[in-house]
Amino acid sequence: MEKETLKKLIRVASGELEADTVIKHCRVLDVFSGEFIDGDIALCGGQIAGIGSYQGKTEVDAQGRYAVPGFIDSHIHIESSYLCPEELGRLLVPHGGTTIIADPHEIVNVCGIPGLDYMMQAAAHTALDILFMLPSCVPATPYEHSGAAILAPEMEEPIQRENILGLGEFMNFPGVVSAEDSVLDKLLVAKKAGKLIDGHAPGLTGLKLNAYAAARIQNDHECATVTDMQDRISRGMYALLRQGSACHDLRTLLKGVTSQNNRRCLLCSDDRQPKTILEEGHLDNHLKICVEEGLDPVTSLRMATLNAAECFRLYDRGAIAPGYRADIVLLDDLKDFTVDKVWTKGILTAEKGAYLLPVTHQDFSAVAGSIHLKDFSKETFRMHLTSNQVHVIELTPGGVVTKKSAAEIDLDPQGEFIWSPKHDIAKVAVIERHKATGAAACAFLKGYGIQKGAIALSIAHDSHNIIVVGVNDEEMAFAVNCLAKQNGGIVLVKDGKVVEHMPMPIAGLMCDLSGQEAAEKLSCIHAAAFGQLGINPHVDPVMTLCFMSLAVIPEVKLTDMGLFDVTSFSFIPVEIQTHNKGE
Repeated sequence: MEKETLKKLIRVASGELEADTVIKHCRVLDVFSGEFIDGDIALCGGQIAGIGSYQGKTEVDAQGRYAVPGFIDSHIHIESSYLCPEELGRLLVPHGGTTIIADPHEIVNVCGIPGLDYMMQAAAHTALDILFMLPSCVPATPYEHSGAAILAPEMEEPIQRENILGLGEFMNFPGVVSAEDSVLDKLLVAKKAGKLIDGHAPGLTGLKLNAYAAARIQNDHECATVTDMQDRISRGMYALLRQGSACHDLRTLLKGVTSQNNRRCLLCSDDRQPKTILEEGHLDNHLKICVEEGLDPVTSLRMATLNAAECFRLYDRGAIAPGYRADIVLLDDLKDFTVDKVWTKGILTAEKGAYLLPVTHQDFSAVAGSIHLKDFSKETFRMHLTSNQVHVIELTPGGVVTKKSAAEIDLDPQGEFIWSPKHDIAKVAVIERHKATGAAACAFLKGYGIQKGAIALSIAHDSHNIIVVGVNDEEMAFAVNCLAKQNGGIVLVKDGKVVEHMPMPIAGLMCDLSGQEAAEKLSCIHAAAFGQLGINPHVDPVMTLCFMSLAVIPEVKLTDMGLFDVTSFSFIPVEIQTHNKGE
């Protein structure tokens, strides 16, 4: 801060100078004392000068509304919204979001550091303050082909960047617990830079959790139970209470939030799609759920503001107090948390659900054209099976965890799968799309319900190869070829024709549409998936499929290297080997 800027701030705070903006007649939340103060908020540039009785060049009458700090989402993947950062900002700010901690894990797995560069450049085009964590697991696992590899030496430059707060979720928790050299090298890059380390350790308990926490992992958003949350808090970690489009942990975890531990609890989305934001909201929806579950509004608001700021060492925000960043939300009430107005760094950026600033976009040509296939044709899907007894990936209701099951399928004389409407089993394939290696693998998916055509995506966590499901090889090949022509995204085909599609030219992960347009397009895709392809109406046709290659979620998944048993951490054959009794 320049001396003259500081001098002006002090003089405005003392009442000697007129403020730039005064928000008058507020009920201001003091997150430090937990009390509400009646008064005006004086803004000077991008900072809060004070709370009291002030006059300003611009005055806004809050009419007794609640003034609270801007909301901070403590962990989110922008790419999972299918939107570019500028458009996600347009959606979140009207819901009170002023800061997000983003982990660009998806695009960096596809594009490497150029993907991070694009995200940081695009973030400059929105009023939403997007701060980043440097992805820690690229590639995500050794069980699939990724678009990039980032080891400790490649981390040393980006970890020093001002808007990078630390290392992103350290999903390789077995590597931490076993103190693998390459893992320790990454951790030490962050430690030497004085930066944070985000956690990701589902199911870790006891001494192994001690080992993970001993590395000074800051937090964990993978708490599924109250015990998980309590275990992490007792080890000095913050617990991130997640409420996304797919994972709904918040109501469960709120049962464990107490007056003793609530200062170690934060709110996060992880993954939140445009439709969810438009219909339910963002952290304003999280806060509503908190109050519905019996938590008092002040404690709830602290989890969305001060707690998150302290966890991520953002000591300039998270409160309405002199000298703090002027991120302020006016609320109509403390039950539904209806947002009236939002100021971001002293600028009025949203009012009554509308984003007020013009939206400009970063050029994304550096991360476009990310589909690279080698020798691809319908022959890629030939399996030449010798047995009709196979392992199948069986969906479980309401989530992305799968079951390893056995099934009997129909085969033609060449040992190729014949889809039958009598059995809810379809062929699924994953095809490498980053470096044209030609790697591909096929297996079988049960419970998806597809009855006609095929659906192909270039979104397949975490390495984001192409994943496709269909009733025959011809439809599957047609879907993949159409996907490649549109530079990634989503394609639904039937009878050799495209019935619905959504191009995602930004790394094959994000579209160049507005949030409203993307939500409408996704609704059309869902309608076509259910109505024309016959996909199970109880399954999210896109989100479910894109997690079928995530080789860290039990019980069995498919990567471009083969069928992977997550419980044994090994590849298994699709065919079940049978032996004669006499052998």
